[in-house]
Amino acid sequence: MDTDDQAVDPICGMQVDPDTALSSSKDSETFYFCSRHCQEKFESMDAPVSGCCQQESSGEKVKPTSSANYYCPMCEGIESDQPGDCPKCGMALEPTHFAQPAQETIYTCPMHPEVEQDQPGACPICGMDLEPKYVTAETADGDSELVSMTNRFWISVALAVPVFLLAMLPMVGIPIDQWIGGPTVSRWLQFTLTTPIVFWCGWPFFVRGYRSVLSWNLNMFTLISLGVGAAYAYSTIALVFPHWIPESFKEHGSVAVYFEAAAVIIALVLLGQVLELRARRRTSGAIAELLSLAPPTARVIRNGVEQEVQLEQVQENEIIKVVPGDKIPVDGEVVDGKSSVDESMITGEPIAVSKVVGDEVIGGTVNQTGAFQMKALRVGGDTTLSQIVNMVANAQRSRAPIQKVADTVAGWFVPAVVVAAIATFIIWAFLSPAQPALAYALVNAVAVLIIACPCALGLATPMSIMVGVGRGAKEGVLIKNAEVLETMEKIDTLIVDKTGTLTEGRPRLTEIEISSNTPFNADQLLAVCAAVESYSEHPLAAAIVNGAKEKKLQLSSVERFDSITGGGVVGTVEGHSILIGNEHLLREKGIANIESMSDRAVELQNQGRTVMFAGVDGTFAGLIAVSDPVKQTSAAAIKQLHELNIKVAMLTGDNERTAKAVADQLSIDEVEAGVSPEDKHDRVKQLQSSGAIVAMAGDGINDAPALAQANVGIAMGTGTDVAIESAGVTLVKGDLNGIVKAIKLSRDTMSNIRQNLFFAFIYNALGVPIAAGILVPLFGINALLSPMIAAAAMSLSSVSVIANALRLRNS
Repeated sequence: MDTDDQAVDPICGMQVDPDTALSSSKDSETFYFCSRHCQEKFESMDAPVSGCCQQESSGEKVKPTSSANYYCPMCEGIESDQPGDCPKCGMALEPTHFAQPAQETIYTCPMHPEVEQDQPGACPICGMDLEPKYVTAETADGDSELVSMTNRFWISVALAVPVFLLAMLPMVGIPIDQWIGGPTVSRWLQFTLTTPIVFWCGWPFFVRGYRSVLSWNLNMFTLISLGVGAAYAYSTIALVFPHWIPESFKEHGSVAVYFEAAAVIIALVLLGQVLELRARRRTSGAIAELLSLAPPTARVIRNGVEQEVQLEQVQENEIIKVVPGDKIPVDGEVVDGKSSVDESMITGEPIAVSKVVGDEVIGGTVNQTGAFQMKALRVGGDTTLSQIVNMVANAQRSRAPIQKVADTVAGWFVPAVVVAAIATFIIWAFLSPAQPALAYALVNAVAVLIIACPCALGLATPMSIMVGVGRGAKEGVLIKNAEVLETMEKIDTLIVDKTGTLTEGRPRLTEIEISSNTPFNADQLLAVCAAVESYSEHPLAAAIVNGAKEKKLQLSSVERFDSITGGGVVGTVEGHSILIGNEHLLREKGIANIESMSDRAVELQNQGRTVMFAGVDGTFAGLIAVSDPVKQTSAAAIKQLHELNIKVAMLTGDNERTAKAVADQLSIDEVEAGVSPEDKHDRVKQLQSSGAIVAMAGDGINDAPALAQANVGIAMGTGTDVAIESAGVTLVKGDLNGIVKAIKLSRDTMSNIRQNLFFAFIYNALGVPIAAGILVPLFGINALLSPMIAAAAMSLSSVSVIANALRLRNS
C-alpha cells in the first residue's frame, strides 16, 4: 500500500492501515490506532494530542508507563502492542515483558556433591566430569562432555587399531613389520600413531592426573596418567635412545616397546568414559521426564490480545487461555469457562477432574474437553512441578550414611595402589622367573596402576541413590534426601493418622439430631454450628459447612472465634455462645445434660461415624455426625505392609468407637483414639525408646510434631504445607500405596548399593593382586595380565556399577 494511504496513530506515531486498524472518533474527526492500548489511551485523553510522540528525548533510558507489550527505551511515551521501530528515533521497540532471569547453572560432582562451581570441568577430588546440579530442559538435551569424549574415543580407535596390529601380528607369525621395511620402521610408525592418542585423545586424563597431584586428591586419573605416561615415556626413550636402556630390559639384545599398550589403554579408558557418561545421563531421566511435562509456551492474553509467549515469560496474575489438548503451563485458578483436566501426573488417578471457575489447576496437567481462562498464581520456580523437580534433584545429590564406608576406603585407595605398583616393580625386578626382568617389572607395575578403579567405589552409592530417587518421583514418592531412603529400609513400625490418611479426608454430614433442651430445630442448630466451623480448616468442619450449604442455610457472622487444639471450636453467633467438639471437651467446659444422648452417640460411633457434640449457651444442644469413607486403597495397602513385616498402628483424635470400627475394617494392629498432637509425638518417642524404627504418616498440622520426631515422616501430598515440610517423604497421590512403594523402593535401592559396593570391593581386591602377578607361581608366566586387559577391566568396572544401578529403574 502506498504510504499516502496510511494513517498515523496519534498516540505512538506509527503508520497504520485505515482499512484494518482500530478507530475512534472525536470532535467529528476519525483517528486510527495500531493497538487497543493506544486507542484506550487516546479515548481517556481530554483532547486528541500526540504529545508523547513530540516530546524531546532526554538521552536516558526510560521505562514503560503502561501495560503495552513494546516501548522505546529512549523516547518516553512511545509504546505499542506490536513490534517495530520507534517513529521518533528509529530504535527498535523493546518488549515490556521480559523472561524471568535464568537460574545460573551450577555444576557438581556425582561422587562429591560438596564440589560446586559455575562452569563445567573436572572434579578436583576424583577427576570425574562435573554435571549440572539441576537438570533443565537444555542440559537434559545436550552434553558437550559426552560429545567431546566420543570424538576422542573414535579418533583413538582409528589410530590404536593399526598400532595394535603392528605390535601383535609379528607375535603370531604374521611378518607385517617385514612388509613395511623392518622392525625399526614399524616402531617409528607406532610412535607416530600413538603420540596424538596420548597427547590429544588422552590429554584430559593427564590434566586431571596433574591436578590431582597438585591438590593431593589422588584419584583414578592419577593412576591412568602414571601408567600410560610410564609406558609411553619408556617406549619413546627406547626408540630414540636405545643405548640408554639397561641390558636387563632387553631380550636377545632388543629393547621391547609398549606403544600399543599406551594407545589401547587410552582408547579403552575413553570407551569407559563414553559408556559411563551415557549411563549417567540416563540417571537424570526421571527429572528430564518431569521437565517435559511443562509446555514450552503459553497463550497469554495481554491487553485483550492473545499471544503465544515462552513459558519463562509468563508473569504472575496474567490471564492464560487453555484449549482442549493443551498442557496447563503454570499453577493457577480458573476464572472463566469449564473443563475436565487429566491430573494423573500429580495424583496418579486416571479419571479426569472437573474444573469450574474458582478451581485450582496445576502446571503440567493436561486439559481435555473444554476451553477456559486461568489466572497465573505460581510461575517459574514456584510451580508445583518445579518444586517437585528441585526436591528430586536435591535428594539425588544428597549422601547416604552408607557412603562413608566407600569414602573411607577411597581416601586410602590410590596411595595404596601406587605403593603396590612400586612394590610390584621391585619384586619383579629381583625375583622375576623370566627375563628380561625389568621389562616384566615395568609391564606389571603399569598393569597394577591401570586396573585399580577408585571410581567403582565412589560411584556405587550415588548412582543407586540418583536412580532410586528418580524412580520414586515417577511413582509419586518424593524422597527428601538419601538418609531418609536408607532409614526407610529399616522401618518396622508405621503410625498412621485416620482422617485423610486411611480415609478420604472428605467427610460428609450424615446426621444432625437435637436435644430436647434446645430451642433450635435441626436446621437452625446446623446453621449456627456451620457458621462457627467455617472459620476452621479441619476436614470435619468442612463437612458441616458443606452440609449447611447443601441445605441452602444462611450463615451468620461469628465473633470471638477460637480453635481448641484436639478438642473443638467455640464462637458467638447472633448473641449465642456456640461450642462444638468431642464429649470430653464439652464436659470439661461444664455443658450439662450430655447424658441424654450418650446412647445415640455410641450407636452412631459403632457405625463408623465421627460424632461431634454441640453446646449452646452452656447447655447441650445436640449431635452432629459425619462419615469419612475409608479410601479404597487402604485395605490392600495395609495387607502389603503386613507382608513386608511392618506393624501398623493408628493414632487419631477421633473417639475410640469410631477409630476401632475403622481399624477392624482394615485389620490394623493397634489403635489409640482421642490423642492430641502432643500425644502422637510422645507415642512416637515411646516406640523409639523401646527399639522400634518408626515411620509416621499424616496430612494435617496436628501431625507435624510426630512427623518430625519419627525416624521417617511421611506426608500425604494432599495434606498441609506444614506436614509436608516436616516429613522426609511426600506421597504425591496421598494414599497408603505410596508408603508400600516407598518401603519397597528403599529396600531395592539399599540392596542395589550393597551389590555395587560388593562388586567394587571384590573387583579391586582381586584385580590388583592378579595384575601384580600373584597367579604366576601357580600357572606360570602366561598368567600375567596385560596392561591392555587391565585397562578394559578398569573401564568396564565403573560401567558395570552404573549399569547395575540402572536396573532400579525397572525393578
